[in-house]
Amino acid sequence: MIPLGDASRRPVRFPLVTVGLVVANLFAFAWEIGASDEAITAFAVVPAQLMHGHGWMTPLTAMFLHAGFMHIIGNMLFLSAFAPAVEEAMGRGRFLAFYLLGGLAATAAQVAVEPTSTVSELGASGAIAAVMGAFLVTYPRDRIKVLLVFGWFVKVAYLPAFLLVGVWLLSQVLNQTAAVVQANTGGGVAYMAHLGGALFGMLTAHAFERRREAVSPGW
Repeated sequence: MIPLGDASRRPVRFPLVTVGLVVANLFAFAWEIGASDEAITAFAVVPAQLMHGHGWMTPLTAMFLHAGFMHIIGNMLFLSAFAPAVEEAMGRGRFLAFYLLGGLAATAAQVAVEPTSTVSELGASGAIAAVMGAFLVTYPRDRIKVLLVFGWFVKVAYLPAFLLVGVWLLSQVLNQTAAVVQANTGGGVAYMAHLGGALFGMLTAHAFERRREAVSPGW
C-alpha cells in the first residue's frame, strides 16, 4: 500500500519545507552512495555510544540517512503524501521545528528501549511518523490516495486517514510487541522509534499549529 497524497485538500502555499526536506534527504543519500561504511556509521545513532556521552549530534544527522534505495524511496513517498497538509496547518518555521523534534523524540524512544544496543540506527521514518501522527489528529477524515499492489494487481483507492494511519500504528504496536517477546531488535526496523515519533506528533500537533485566522504566508 503506497500513499500518493491527500485527495481531500490541496495546500494553499507551496510546501517549501517539505520539498527542502526531501531534497536534503536525497543529497544525503547521494553522499552515502560513495561513502564508506565507517563514514556513514559516524553519523548514525549507536545507542550504547550515545548513552556513554558520544555522538550527541547523531540523532539529528541520522534522520537524513538511509540504509538503501527502498528505504529512502518509501520514506520520501510517505513524507510527500502527509507533510504538505501538516506544513500548511503549522506554517513553515513551526513545521520544520516540529519535524526535527519529532525525529529526536523518535530516537529517544528507541534508545530508551535498547540503551545498550551497538547497532547503527538511521532513517527519517521516526520524524515522518511524527508527521503522520499530526496528520491523524488534524485531518482524520481526509481521504488519502493510495496505490494498492497485490502481486500483478495494481489499483488506486481512497482511504480515510484515520483508517490508513490507524492500521499503520497498530502494525507498529504489534511488531514492537513481537520484538520484545522474541527478545530481538525487530529485524532491523526501529518500531519503537516509529511509535515514539507518532505519539509525539499526536500529542503536540495542535500546539504547533498556527491560529486558524493567521493565514500570513510568512515563516
